[in-house]
Amino acid sequence: MRLLIVEDDAKTSGALKTGLENDGFAITVARTGEEGFFLLNAEQFDLVVLDWMLPGRDGIEILKTLRKRGTSTPVLLLTARDAVQDRVLGLESGADDYLVKPFAFAELIARIRSLLRRLAAVEPLRKTIADLVLDLEKRRVWRVGKLIELTPREFDVLAYLMRQPGQVVTREMLAHDVWGELNRVTPLDNVIDVHIAHLRRKLDEGHPVKLVQTVRGVGFVLREEARA
Repeated sequence: MRLLIVEDDAKTSGALKTGLENDGFAITVARTGEEGFFLLNAEQFDLVVLDWMLPGRDGIEILKTLRKRGTSTPVLLLTARDAVQDRVLGLESGADDYLVKPFAFAELIARIRSLLRRLAAVEPLRKTIADLVLDLEKRRVWRVGKLIELTPREFDVLAYLMRQPGQVVTREMLAHDVWGELNRVTPLDNVIDVHIAHLRRKLDEGHPVKLVQTVRGVGFVLREEARA
């Protein structure tokens, strides 16, 4: 799972990053509201831990803009404001949950996992792009109605790509979120490339529309693209 922490206090953001990475999450940190807003528009995250008081855009402004644009990424709002009207403002601005500073790290983890469980509960069990269908519950894949045999790891890679259709997924994201490798000394690039090559052969071979695309120097994306 990829989390974005938008927190201007270096000590706080550093402690959250270390603790959450030790708990198995892939963490990106932004130190200003502008940086956080840019990352949210440029990359895909499963959840955002957002501080209210930030230099530049504050947390409430970011929240309101995201929700107006239709972004549904869960947001956990952090703030030292504990008045009832402040909580109401945070929630009405689009926060999914609210945590008052100072807080125990265990409570933060519990709130994050609760939000992610809610997200998983409403995720469709079947995902479709073009003529490709993936069933998360039965762990099966079809293209043009024909069942495609995938290894468990190939299925996990494909499911990750299908959760972010049209979005570029980097090798680092796959290493963190699919393989669960957070502090590996040697990169998994070659292993990932082999799995992508297998997926491309199994999914795209013989079809005029190719779905598994490589973005040179960046990563991979699942989208419809006809090739001559």
